[in-house]
Amino acid sequence: MKNYPILSEINSPDDLKKLSVNEMLQLAKEAREFIIGVVSKTGGHLAPSLGVVELTIALHYTYNSPTDKIVWDVGHQAYIHKILTGRRDRFHTNRIYKGVSGFPRRDESPHDKFGVGHASTSISAGYGLVCAREATGKDYKVVSIIGDGALTGGLAFEALNNAGSSKKDYTVVLNDNEMSISPNVGAISTYLTKVLVHPSYNKLRDDIWNLTGKLGHDLST
Repeated sequence: MKNYPILSEINSPDDLKKLSVNEMLQLAKEAREFIIGVVSKTGGHLAPSLGVVELTIALHYTYNSPTDKIVWDVGHQAYIHKILTGRRDRFHTNRIYKGVSGFPRRDESPHDKFGVGHASTSISAGYGLVCAREATGKDYKVVSIIGDGALTGGLAFEALNNAGSSKKDYTVVLNDNEMSISPNVGAISTYLTKVLVHPSYNKLRDDIWNLTGKLGHDLST
């Protein structure tokens, strides 16, 4: 791992939380190179995982997994999640018989909270964990990540309806990369495109970007 000086020191999310902003940026670069190197030999879902590197780092920096529950939709974008949660040294066995699974598996790691391989399930699964938390009186956060392609499934909307009406503490992250297995079509895709090009949305996005950039500069110094 001499080519990955920061990644080689990350054995759990706790190690990630010790990094500076600049070190996390370098971690993202190293993680992408590492994933490309492995997938070029074993095969697998390359683009989805490359597209969520910074998002995954941010999630594991913000939340306290495995106490907090991070739920992935489909799961084909969870490679970086696996690498950051103690499976880096076994990742070369990804999708190989008796090796690391290409998708989250509960029996593989306590950080994998939902065994998944199908789309549109993360919100309902996450809401189930929220209900379990409320029923048992425990204290943890739940966050579900769903792509714009998976969001078009009916199960996702049923879950949003139930979760939204419950008013419970629950976070859903929409990872809109304008792509599913093939380019998206339909009303939901059109609506999301309109949101992304709306002047109000872009002003808010730019304001948040500028604010976090200033905070990042303060943290790195």
